[in-house]
Amino acid sequence: MKALIAQRGSHKPQFADVAGAELTDGQVRVAVAAAGFTYFDAFVSAHGAELGLPDEVGLGFDFSGTVTEVGAEVDGIAVGDRVAGLHDDITAPARAHAEEVVVAATAVAVVPVGLELDVAAAVTLSALTARQSLDLLGPDRGSLLVTGAAGAIGGWLIELAQREGWSVTSLVRPGTEGQVASGSVITSLSGTYDAVLDAAALHAPALAVVRDGGRYVGFKPGQPQPSERGIAISTVQVVPDGDALADLLPLAADGAVTTRIAGRSSLSDAGDAYDAAGAGTGSRGRWLLIP
Repeated sequence: MKALIAQRGSHKPQFADVAGAELTDGQVRVAVAAAGFTYFDAFVSAHGAELGLPDEVGLGFDFSGTVTEVGAEVDGIAVGDRVAGLHDDITAPARAHAEEVVVAATAVAVVPVGLELDVAAAVTLSALTARQSLDLLGPDRGSLLVTGAAGAIGGWLIELAQREGWSVTSLVRPGTEGQVASGSVITSLSGTYDAVLDAAALHAPALAVVRDGGRYVGFKPGQPQPSERGIAISTVQVVPDGDALADLLPLAADGAVTTRIAGRSSLSDAGDAYDAAGAGTGSRGRWLLIP
């Protein structure tokens, strides 16, 4: 099959023939309809050696497509189902930027009627990151600042947090205020908050507006923020979760959270697409790669 891979010594993704993965118990094979671009994909292409990765690795986290094969011990997913999911093994020889993907059945969820299959590929990573970062804050509610609120993850953070009783303030770059659907919107850091979800990776400036003893969640696993003033520090590292995704996809289907698509490109033209996507911002939406 055709897939995008990162090869040591090349700073651009390579469109190559790779062997398809064997299906084992508990897994499903999915013919990919679309897969989302992330900045990490571009980073791996240029810096795989620094990450200690093999000489060749696959690219792409979130995807959507149609199930073509189901392994033993799989319940609730059948051949022909439209699904979306996440492939998080960055050492695998092929991942979501490919014609097909093999993942655990627990990593996918059925795409609801009303959500276009390719659009579903732009939902998974953002929605799960938001869900899992909110879970890190624990059960106590209060005032919450979301940085990078105009981005793809930010929209999910705002919607989920408001549904769960948080008083949300959204920090955005000037000129992007209209991309936040509701709540209080600011364009520079101010105030004090019980918790901060730092999707913009501001680090120390965002930590400074957390009250003493408050909570801070970072979004860069390799860049932990030192604790101070009794603040509870954690960092989200998204993992596949088909059950959680099954609850999130309907919010995209009914428009509760807007899914913005910045552009689409074929896998074979992915080098140019990576450049265009890497030069853009999250507020424009996700880039999709189409096999």
